[in-house]
Amino acid sequence: MSDNKIKFTIDGKECIADEGLDLWKAAMLNGVFIPYLCHMKDVVPSGSCRICTVKVNGRPMAACTTPMTKDMNGAVVENKTPQLEEMRKMIVELLFVEGNHFCPSCEKSGNCELQGMAYRYQMMVPQFSYNFPIRKVDASTPKIFLDRNRCIQCKKCIRAIKDEQGRSYFAFYNRGHKLEIHIDHELATTMSDELAQAAMDGCPVGAILKKGKGFDTPIGKRKFDKEPIGTEFLNVTK
Repeated sequence: MSDNKIKFTIDGKECIADEGLDLWKAAMLNGVFIPYLCHMKDVVPSGSCRICTVKVNGRPMAACTTPMTKDMNGAVVENKTPQLEEMRKMIVELLFVEGNHFCPSCEKSGNCELQGMAYRYQMMVPQFSYNFPIRKVDASTPKIFLDRNRCIQCKKCIRAIKDEQGRSYFAFYNRGHKLEIHIDHELATTMSDELAQAAMDGCPVGAILKKGKGFDTPIGKRKFDKEPIGTEFLNVTK
C-alpha cells in the first residue's frame, strides 16, 4: 500500500482511501452509504446536520468533517449500529417537529432529502411535540421563493450559491432559536435562472423554490418515490 493510502474498516468491511479525503467520501468510494443531509459534492463540509455521525475508534465524529489522515490508518469505524441509527432517526424527528412541514403541498415532495430520511427510518409519528413556529415567507425577490417554515439550517445555500465575486446570496440572521435564513435582496436582483434552479436543487427540503414554474417532475417519478434514500448510494451524491 502506498504512503498516501489509508486503510480502515467500516462495520467490519476493509476499506482503502486516499489521504486527504473526508471520511464520508472515503466510505462512498468503498460502497458504504453514510446517511447525511448537509453534505454537498465539491463544497467544503460544515457538519451542520450531524446525521452522518459515526464512531471512530469508539468516539462519535461527523463523517463529513473527519479527514482521512495517517492517524486514521487502522481506524475502526462504526456506521450502521442500533445506537447510531436511533440517533439519526431522532434528529430527523426533531427537524420535522421544529419546523412546519406539510409534505403533500410541497414542490419538493418525492425529491426531499428530509422526507427521504423519514421514510428510511420509518418515521410515522414523532416522539416529540410539534412546535408550530411562526416564520415569515419571503417572496419579494425576482427568482426565489424562500419558505423558512421548511428550512433545516443546513447551510447548503450559504456555502454553494454565490456570485462570480464569491459573495453568497444567502446568510444566517440572529442566533439561537431565533436563527433564520435570509437572502440578500440587492444581490438577488442579479441572480440568473440557472443559479436559482441550482439553489432549489441544492436545498434538501422545499425551503428554496424557483419562481415561474413548478412540479416539473410528476409525483410517482421523483427521486425517492420508488427507491428509499440510500438504497443506491450513488444516486444521492450531490
